[in-house]
Amino acid sequence: MTKSPLLSLPGAVPAEGPDEGVAAHYGDLFREQRALANGTGFVDLSHRGIVTVSGQDRLAWLHLLLTQHVEQLPPHQATEALILSAHGHIEHALYLVDDGATTWIHVEPGTQTALLGYLESMKFFYRVEAVDATGAYGLVYLPAGSITQVDAAWAVRETPYGRDVFVPRDRLEEFAQAAGPAIGVLAHEALRIEAHRPRLGLETDHRTIPHELGWLDSAVHLQKGCYRGQETVARVQNLGRPPRRLVFLHLDGSEVHLPAHGAAVRIAEDGDDGRTVGFVTSSARHWELGPIALALVKRSTPERATLLAEETAAAQETVVAP
Repeated sequence: MTKSPLLSLPGAVPAEGPDEGVAAHYGDLFREQRALANGTGFVDLSHRGIVTVSGQDRLAWLHLLLTQHVEQLPPHQATEALILSAHGHIEHALYLVDDGATTWIHVEPGTQTALLGYLESMKFFYRVEAVDATGAYGLVYLPAGSITQVDAAWAVRETPYGRDVFVPRDRLEEFAQAAGPAIGVLAHEALRIEAHRPRLGLETDHRTIPHELGWLDSAVHLQKGCYRGQETVARVQNLGRPPRRLVFLHLDGSEVHLPAHGAAVRIAEDGDDGRTVGFVTSSARHWELGPIALALVKRSTPERATLLAEETAAAQETVVAP
């Protein structure tokens, strides 16, 4: 676990689970969500893994391994990509940007070691160097609309949702003083769930394919081949339908308890047998929407059916069409 120096900031309450090592919140969850939605503050994501790839062959080499078309990726253009198993199941989710000399990648906490091992095994004769840079850099998120100034020497991923900034770890506290207020990962997660953005290890399990989560739109280029698992992507896209689909849930606000990751999702309609059709992947309390969640359900689940997440009634919104 990489523990952030920003846990020493006033009011910081440590996060648990996959986000252990940074602050869950700083004392006022809904205020922090409102600030983030309004384009102010920053989120400490310095527990995430960071990998850099340098060398003149880096983009051509990554192009062969990733689901995304990156061979001609322009400098400073953000993109996402996946690494799949031979059967097309998602193994890694990469968020990357190239600065003209180095490709900067951030991944889920603790997954950088396995990613680096795979990259090293695929180097062959290519002129590339892949490095675990987690000890030297920490990721910080600035929301869309933020006016915080960033050192021109730092790598930045500019996306519609905001900026991912790769900050030298020894300058995190200095950056926090300039970028405040500090906002915890619970607020970041609530806005991620609202935006229906999947997260590796939460929305995925050992058999998840990109089609189930809507990742074809942002992380898969359907006109390229040559990567591991491409046959499954093409076959399901052209000839079949994914067995499961991601849905967004509006949870009954009268329940105090949020369903945890893995909680069963069942049909709640009168006359139905209450059969299990999926599981909750992520849940949060949203400052405007109330309790919300993402869930992965069977493709055959009726789109208008009322569901039960554990014992909490939930109205669903379609994220991936059946």
